[in-house]
Amino acid sequence: MKDSIIVLSGGMDSVTLLHDCKERIALAVTFDYGSNHNGREIECARKQCEMLGIEHIVIPLSFMGQYFRSSLLSGADDIPEGHYADDNMKSTVVPFRNGIMLSVACGLAESRDLRHVLIANHGGDHAIYPDCRAGFIEAMSRAMSEGTYEGIDILAPYTGITKTDIARRGAEIGVDYSLTYSCYKGGEKHCGRCGTCVERKEAFADAGLTDPTDYDDTQRS
Repeated sequence: MKDSIIVLSGGMDSVTLLHDCKERIALAVTFDYGSNHNGREIECARKQCEMLGIEHIVIPLSFMGQYFRSSLLSGADDIPEGHYADDNMKSTVVPFRNGIMLSVACGLAESRDLRHVLIANHGGDHAIYPDCRAGFIEAMSRAMSEGTYEGIDILAPYTGITKTDIARRGAEIGVDYSLTYSCYKGGEKHCGRCGTCVERKEAFADAGLTDPTDYDDTQRS
């Protein structure tokens, strides 16, 4: 039954969830909020939805890029390099990004007579991103349910697992990860050095999978 909408970035996690739950997804929404990598992510999201025959829309949230403070919004040179565990990675937080996107997705769901909003936050996000943590997702789901006639809620099945687990699951169901994009710098190739590139490399390596990502040749591991 097609009862859900998915917040789809075009990265590894949300694309895996798209394939994992394709039988129940009626609509995928990608938000263009002005990040360095939005354009490349959007193209990947579009291609994935075309392959699965799932309707895909892009909603502009340009006010975020204009008014919010985050290195993710201020140019590739401002993106810190290193591991997500490093304190400097906090600069990549876009304030309340998931709260805003989930709110819009909730309105779309109610407008389309859908009951659930899917999001692919995972355990590796928790240390840095407050709006990826289980407590936030649970609270937001309750708020959405209280604020809609049909009690729309959030389904976040990856909240307690790692990106490595997600990579394994994607391999099981045949996700083409070459058609996903993660790099916070937004270049033609993944830089291989920013937090999300490092995490992406680790996920494939720890899962024992071949990494299909096109990294900067000077940084290929």
